Amino acid sequence: MTSRRDFLTTSGLALAGLALGPLAGCRRGSEGGSAPTAPRTQSAEAARATPARGSLLTRAIPSTGEQVPVIGMGTSGSFEVSAGTPEYDALKQVLKVFFDGGGRLIDTSPNYGPADTVLGALLAEGGSRERCFLATKIAADDLASAKEQWAESLRRLKTDRVELLQVHNLRAWEIQLPYARELKAQGKTKYIGLTHYRENGHAELERIVRAEKPDFLQINYSVASPQAARSLFPMAQELGVAVLVNRAFEDGKLFAQVADRPLPGWAAEVGVDSWAQLFLKFAISHPAVTAVIPATGKPNRQADNLKGGTGPLLSEAQQTELISMFK
Repeated sequence: MTSRRDFLTTSGLALAGLALGPLAGCRRGSEGGSAPTAPRTQSAEAARATPARGSLLTRAIPSTGEQVPVIGMGTSGSFEVSAGTPEYDALKQVLKVFFDGGGRLIDTSPNYGPADTVLGALLAEGGSRERCFLATKIAADDLASAKEQWAESLRRLKTDRVELLQVHNLRAWEIQLPYARELKAQGKTKYIGLTHYRENGHAELERIVRAEKPDFLQINYSVASPQAARSLFPMAQELGVAVLVNRAFEDGKLFAQVADRPLPGWAAEVGVDSWAQLFLKFAISHPAVTAVIPATGKPNRQADNLKGGTGPLLSEAQQTELISMFK
């Protein structure tokens, strides 16, 4: 999925120094995945890190009541870099902004190239593992492969357990979900979950979640793809299943659609001054959503993403208005 690499008019570490403080008193700053970059239209003032308006909101994980911040982050694309490069160095600041701003939940996968290795190295280097609610996935077709993959994931992530282990896109879920439950029983993960990323997977995901009742489900949801709110979200509320949202930016395509479009007149009333914040705030405004996981490799965009998790949420009328804008 797409990061907003070129969507802010200023970029790189020139802005990093402005974005390093805690969110409640810090200075201002994509998607849980990778894709080509595209130009983003935003004023230089909005692109700069400016003081945030409040603390990062949290939501409870239904199965335990544990609170997690509503803005997490993904690693696909953004963490697929090489050590020693400017992009790698920028990620050090991205993580600092994230943790200092109140973020905790980072979602990754062994399918994301070198992302696990990069994330593990940066968490170890920054001494941040204990600040992190680490979510990863099983993406294998048989049990033997899953066991090998799990061992390799722990090695690459430089940890002996994760907070959340998910079956990636329902891949061989009949085999992998019981294995995830075994690992949970062993204390290797605190929570288990299932993921998908497309509307054509919603019905199957709903069927399996109803039958298996995992701790988490992860699914796509955005102003342009609001279908999850029709059945998956009510089901999650009914069963007490936490929800992670991916593709809140539609792989970056939403930014191209708003390149010349001003924010709604009511945006300032909900503490929003960028489209990225509005797209993220839309996602977390549904009460079923536990957190949204945008990815970025830029410190200023990380701070911008975090601002989407502060201040008032959107009313139902505001959510409906946004959906109508992107039909």
